[in-house]
Amino acid sequence: MDLFDVMRTTFAAREYTDDPLPDEVLYDLIEHARFAPSGGNRQAGRIIVVRDQATKHALADLTIPPARQYTAQVMAGETPFNVITPTALSPEQIAATEPVPALTEHIRRSPVLLVVCADLGALAAMDKDLDRIGMAIGASIYPLVWNILLGARARGYGGTFTTLSLVVEDQVKALLEIPEQWAVATLVPLGKPVKQLTKLKRKSVEEFVVRERFDGEVFTPAR
Repeated sequence: MDLFDVMRTTFAAREYTDDPLPDEVLYDLIEHARFAPSGGNRQAGRIIVVRDQATKHALADLTIPPARQYTAQVMAGETPFNVITPTALSPEQIAATEPVPALTEHIRRSPVLLVVCADLGALAAMDKDLDRIGMAIGASIYPLVWNILLGARARGYGGTFTTLSLVVEDQVKALLEIPEQWAVATLVPLGKPVKQLTKLKRKSVEEFVVRERFDGEVFTPAR
């Protein structure tokens, strides 16, 4: 596929066929994805390839409580886990909510699950002293993940970022024996999508790109 076609059709795939994703293909995806940029070229990522079904079930089970809160907040019209507005829901309301299966089942059912970790000692957290949630270290690990997903799309496979596991990171780290200095950046289920989407809904360039200042003139090709 043409690069731009891949970029325009790489979607969050959460339903997979029974087709395998062979180690040879996965190796090739990561072989190309490893050229993603990272801060200082320190390449602070480590990927755990999980095929064991019991481990996938255990990881999916760990994400059920945060999936419950995510579902409850969406049903209440809130943006889940956002850092600006605290939830108005009580713990009892959250506990009584049945989580949407799509939030966890793809972890169980994917042919292969990647657990992407980041070495906190090798990442420059440039915004660590700001009075807000940190974002900078993601720039050194998520391009690697996105490269994997782009490569997967080009080869007829698909997957998605799954970050509910970060809410229960301590339990995930204990399960997979991840050292203290390492963080879990995301889980990435991969497989052959049941349906290959080709028409994705996204904002137009004019809806989110402006010139010179935050409230500047809408960016267009010609002025």
